[in-house]
Amino acid sequence: MPILHPKRLCELRFMSAACRFFPLVPCIILLFWVAGFAGQLGPRPENYTYSIVNRFPHDPLAFTQGLEWHKGAVYEGTGKFGHSSLRRVDLKTGAVKQRIEYPEDIFGEGITVFLDKIYQLTWKNRILFVYNKDDLSLIETVSYPRQGWGLTHDHRDLIASDGSSTLYFLDPETLVERKRITVQDNGLKIQYLNELEYIDGRIFANIFRSDRIAMINPENGAVEGWIDLSGLRKELRLDNPEAVLNGIMFDKEGDRLFITGKFWPTLFEIRLVPAP
Repeated sequence: MPILHPKRLCELRFMSAACRFFPLVPCIILLFWVAGFAGQLGPRPENYTYSIVNRFPHDPLAFTQGLEWHKGAVYEGTGKFGHSSLRRVDLKTGAVKQRIEYPEDIFGEGITVFLDKIYQLTWKNRILFVYNKDDLSLIETVSYPRQGWGLTHDHRDLIASDGSSTLYFLDPETLVERKRITVQDNGLKIQYLNELEYIDGRIFANIFRSDRIAMINPENGAVEGWIDLSGLRKELRLDNPEAVLNGIMFDKEGDRLFITGKFWPTLFEIRLVPAP
């Protein structure tokens, strides 16, 4: 039940009292008024917390911008000028098996693996890199029309964020925009959409500088769930203000969800748990 403004609450009490004396017409009006108010809101999102299934080492110097699982391999994109990279990482040890380093003027952002290619965005450079996933050889560098933040795909389109409340669906070959959605929670636009992961028909989006992940309907942008991961930062006891949550990875075959962040020393495998 939505919380009512005090003025509305007084009106409701008045009309309820009136129903005692005029039991028909005022009560019908009251029912229509309440129904109209509630009709302005959609279903409330589900709330989730988590349980930790496993912990794996993670490079504490990695400014994680994108994380992806593909056929047994972990791929990671990192950011910051002078420190940006694309990596293939060993899950169990956290060791970097292969790395592409960027020039100092490139700020790497989100990545996704689609078919045989790895796509990596850049923040303000307005370019997108496309690599061969098997050997990380560069296929092409493509002009990109906006800031790059997070990147994922739904097996048809690339899905990109730019730090706003908008998600863009792009043709993987041409990068032509096919559609866009505005992410909102019952009419409230959700800003700062960052790292993305497509999981079981929904888009999981990290909200920059928060400990929450939004679970988004890709058809209409409605937030259908919120995941509170604040306990992970408390466990790590991080005092670096830049060490924020920013890494979502899903192993579909193994049904495993992984979470990490910028400069985090740990990659967590978690299981979602409905919140009280």
